Amino acid sequence: MKKLNFLFLLPLVACFLTLMSCSSSTQKNGETANDSIANDSVANEERVSFSVKGVSFTMILVKGGTFTMGATPEQGNDAQDDEKPAHSVTLSDYYIGETEVTQALYEAVMGDNPSDVKGADLPVVNVEWEDGEFFAAKLSELTGRQFRLPTEAQWEYAARGGNKSQGYKYAGSNTLSDVAWTDDIKGGCHPVKEKAPNELGIYDMSGNVDEYCDDNYAPYSKDSQTDPKLVSEDGGYVTVRGGSYANGANECRVSRRGSSRGYVFASLGFRIAMTAEK
Repeated sequence: MKKLNFLFLLPLVACFLTLMSCSSSTQKNGETANDSIANDSVANEERVSFSVKGVSFTMILVKGGTFTMGATPEQGNDAQDDEKPAHSVTLSDYYIGETEVTQALYEAVMGDNPSDVKGADLPVVNVEWEDGEFFAAKLSELTGRQFRLPTEAQWEYAARGGNKSQGYKYAGSNTLSDVAWTDDIKGGCHPVKEKAPNELGIYDMSGNVDEYCDDNYAPYSKDSQTDPKLVSEDGGYVTVRGGSYANGANECRVSRRGSSRGYVFASLGFRIAMTAEK
């Protein structure tokens, strides 16, 4: 009789263990299934897509190469002193965001949205440089990939179209209105991906909102460099790039440089970079 009771209990025990296994698989590090990250892409393909709490975003592979950074000939007389001297830069492979970080993605990762004008597909704004760093660090924890702000050199190389560059003055065209929202301070920022992309398939690198880079704002050197990151002595100002809806054409050129020191603006956001796997 005891043997029969034991055999009768075996299916119940198996069922209980299965339920426990299913329950534990929906949680990881205190997260629920709704917090999960989806990434079905192969490492180092041209486009790698992720989904965070149902919000999707795509990273574009920028194949490494050597380019001339700064006041190149197509910038003409519009080039400013801080874009000089033009100099040779060699970069390794990396990824950069197809778009600026949207409010939907920022809120999915950080749990809040500091932007005044709300819209899921609008770039997140009213953020400090540190907010971009915190966002990238948290996204790295969630995905297991290494995210960060792009260096200034990475930003410019991607804006120029990388190894597919056609030598445009703006990011993807010599006709600014084809690729950028500009000169519309009353209209504010626009949803991402409403203008044409550049040669690499990246949107809004000219206009819409200015974007933080990982570098301090510092003078250029004439020397050739490999994977540079600029660091200034005071460490106060950080570089911003791309121009915004509040700017004219001169501020939206691929070589144009700007800076910020701890201020937040409705015209200033960021996009992220991701390290290519080896």
